[in-house]
Amino acid sequence: MSSKHLFTSESVSMGHPDKLADQISDAILDAMLAQDPKSRVACETLVTTGLCVVAGEVTTTGWVDIPGVVRSTVLKAGYDDADKGFDGRSCGVSVALGKQSPDIARGVNTKNSKSKKKKAQGAGDQGMMFGFACSETPELMPLPIQMAHDLVRRQANIREKCAIEGLRPDAKSQVTVEYDGLIPTRIDTVVLSTQHAPMWNEKQDRLKQEVIQHIIKPSLGRWWNNNIRVFVNPTGRFEIGGPHGDCGLTGRKIIVDTYGGRGRHGGGAFSGKDPSKVDRSAAYMARHMAKNIVAAKLAKVCEVQLSYAIGVAEPVSVHIDTQGTGVISDAHISKLVQNFYDLTPAGIIKHLDLLKPIYTPTAAHGHFGRKPGEGGKGTFTWEKTEDAPALAKAAQRLRSKR
Repeated sequence: MSSKHLFTSESVSMGHPDKLADQISDAILDAMLAQDPKSRVACETLVTTGLCVVAGEVTTTGWVDIPGVVRSTVLKAGYDDADKGFDGRSCGVSVALGKQSPDIARGVNTKNSKSKKKKAQGAGDQGMMFGFACSETPELMPLPIQMAHDLVRRQANIREKCAIEGLRPDAKSQVTVEYDGLIPTRIDTVVLSTQHAPMWNEKQDRLKQEVIQHIIKPSLGRWWNNNIRVFVNPTGRFEIGGPHGDCGLTGRKIIVDTYGGRGRHGGGAFSGKDPSKVDRSAAYMARHMAKNIVAAKLAKVCEVQLSYAIGVAEPVSVHIDTQGTGVISDAHISKLVQNFYDLTPAGIIKHLDLLKPIYTPTAAHGHFGRKPGEGGKGTFTWEKTEDAPALAKAAQRLRSKR
């Protein structure tokens, strides 16, 4: 029986309204962490025609020019002219930030730990978080989401260099890959919708050829062939975009942020949250664990689930699923990583060095599958695989005892 099937993932550009909201939330978070590494931040952003609203709960000793951060982030994303429907220099900015609930703070700051330490930082909320890795790409990411990210990243690069005249910031990509079992065999379909100036409204066929030549072919590399179905702006035009075309909100692109649907998701968004929120820090740790397990060749596919109770330091559960590809049992891998890693919030923050202003680069083009340090010093530490040799040795010792 054939095991061939198709799987699709999507990504969106830094100029997509939801991603713009994510970038604003994380830029505000970084500005606070730069002054006070112990800042507690839950920052939500809404962007719409001519307006940005920032709301949430914050506890910090620092002072941040919120409107200034908003405007610089919007301009950096490419919205610098009213002709594009949104302009960081002239848009309205409304701020409604309060303090973190004391009920949450008391649970996060202390107690409820089996640790020998008198005080242990509790989880900032209950919930489950997933991490995923597989051997499909050098980044140990699923091929569809990695290709989708590459497309919108290159769209941004081509736009910034003006290699295609009249490209604008908003864009979306979608990649469909054919698999034989767990092995990707070919790319079946590529969709790329890119916002553009009015000059392209009646020249979509020419724009398609430009996009294929400058964006799609270079992004796909060896995966490109002339039999791939390619759709560029399939509605016929994409002049109106960004916050003028659609209202954007923080946390609405959680599948784009993670694995494109290939791995499961616990439901919690990342952007605008400081690392005391396990929605973010534990998801990063789960990815780190899964990636090191695959890098250690203990499995070809690995999904890690962590779960927490608010105010409790240790995880409620740790689950490993290698989808039958593990060289030792999932139960043994689970035991191995629990002995290897400190999975309390404080342990995760220390291991991944998360109390730094490192989050804005994560808010566009995916939180995972990135190079450590690519967004600046200290960024994407969860993508490091330095633990893989030690995990491989520990697994070998475990196998020799059996």
